Amino acid sequence: MGICYSSTGKEERGAENGEGEGVGSRLRKKSRDKKSGGGGDQESVLNHIPGRIAGNGSSKIACLHTQQGKKGTNQDAMVVWENFGSRNDAVFCGVFDGHGPYGHMVARKVRDSLPLLLSNQWKAGVSGEKNGLQKSENAPGTTTNSEETGSVCGDDESYDAMEVEESDKVPELYLPLKKSMLKSFKLMDKELKLHPTIDCFCSGSTAVTLIKLGEDLIIGNVGDSRAVLATRDEDNSLLAVQLTVDLKPDLPREAARIHQCKGRVFALQDEPEVARVWLPNNDSPGLAMARAFGDFCLKDFGLISVPDLYYRRLTLTDEFIILATDGVWDVLSNMEAVDIVASAPGRATAARALIDCAVRAWRLKYPTSKNDDCAVVCLFLDHPPAENGMEKDIVPTNESNKTLAQTSSVSMGTEMQDDSSHDHVLMHSGTIRPCEEIVPVFEPAEAKMTAQSQSKRSLAECISSTEEDEWSALEGITRVNSLLSIPRFLSGDRRSASWRKWL
Repeated sequence: MGICYSSTGKEERGAENGEGEGVGSRLRKKSRDKKSGGGGDQESVLNHIPGRIAGNGSSKIACLHTQQGKKGTNQDAMVVWENFGSRNDAVFCGVFDGHGPYGHMVARKVRDSLPLLLSNQWKAGVSGEKNGLQKSENAPGTTTNSEETGSVCGDDESYDAMEVEESDKVPELYLPLKKSMLKSFKLMDKELKLHPTIDCFCSGSTAVTLIKLGEDLIIGNVGDSRAVLATRDEDNSLLAVQLTVDLKPDLPREAARIHQCKGRVFALQDEPEVARVWLPNNDSPGLAMARAFGDFCLKDFGLISVPDLYYRRLTLTDEFIILATDGVWDVLSNMEAVDIVASAPGRATAARALIDCAVRAWRLKYPTSKNDDCAVVCLFLDHPPAENGMEKDIVPTNESNKTLAQTSSVSMGTEMQDDSSHDHVLMHSGTIRPCEEIVPVFEPAEAKMTAQSQSKRSLAECISSTEEDEWSALEGITRVNSLLSIPRFLSGDRRSASWRKWL
């Protein structure tokens, strides 16, 4: 505090003497940039892009909200970007859950940079295909192959295993977009590794991203955040369809990769339901996910940032999509989240209503634990009618949501699938196969809670409680930290020299 006061004083004296900007001002500006992970100017420019929302707010087709938990700095981030890639029919949505000492910086950096990288790679891929098509037409005896003309990086493990099977049910534009997403996720992780002000050695972030392109959805997932679709069945009842798989370390294919890379996967005795990733010879860091941006202390031991990719064709019965971090899914089921959003007073408040219910559900289910940060994006799959012929940025209506065309849905990933597997949700062969629908993931019954931690109130009673009765968990324990502990490494100059080895 003394240093800040002294700097302010010098700045004021310098201004009085006509010396212009003081040293204190430059120091404070540099300190602010470092605390925010750098890129302050970039973030300022992004905030003025039409159709882009990165804070609490809403638009005609989406609403988003985030709320800090009881664990400290809010490490969740989210974004909605309409007219993405200069296309009127494209929307980009994403939620990002940071973890570790600098997780908030990593999450915000991914939020700001990943869409730009994806947009650039997408445009380059499309233009590359056009150029390749023209060359192939002019060259005698050659045929056009979209796999050869796309922007592909051959040294990435995901591209080595990528063998896309052409299908009439998959739009041609999806294939270059798939390659662009794989490439942009790889570039994003590399950018974090080389970032001068964000220490990502023991900090990282999840990412669940979605591009709605006309009638098509392309979803990329890294980590344990989740995307859920609300749709109608034949009886016009709402159904919750989980669009992504929580990439936990105890999934068989994830655990096999980690073990092959000499990493370890096990759960602690006091939380047997939470599998974590550990270094080979050190009981750290205990990461509760199998894929993430950053966390370079584990990148040589099975942790990857290659996304699972999914494709789905929208139907007339699909209504809205929820993207949320694990602060919501730890206490609410997919169906509960869908019901809460569907019953919200208006579209503009749907995301906030879901978070409010999640916070109250934390008090009910884990009264001795600190609730986690929450971030929610709700994307509605139709445009509500404008009033008096004029469009409004915020439309708090609760009309029924109808969407575009009715076809099939497809799920696909980036790893080779075992021949004996027939689960359409866990398709990771890099191929595209038609199926009637992505199979919902049914959640198992929760384990019995102890008498000290189990509340006898119902979920409805907890959610309906007033703010005056809100419980504080500042004395409680922290449940299911994404990053349990940080490995102890060298300090000072020796720490800097050791860090260079990871670059």
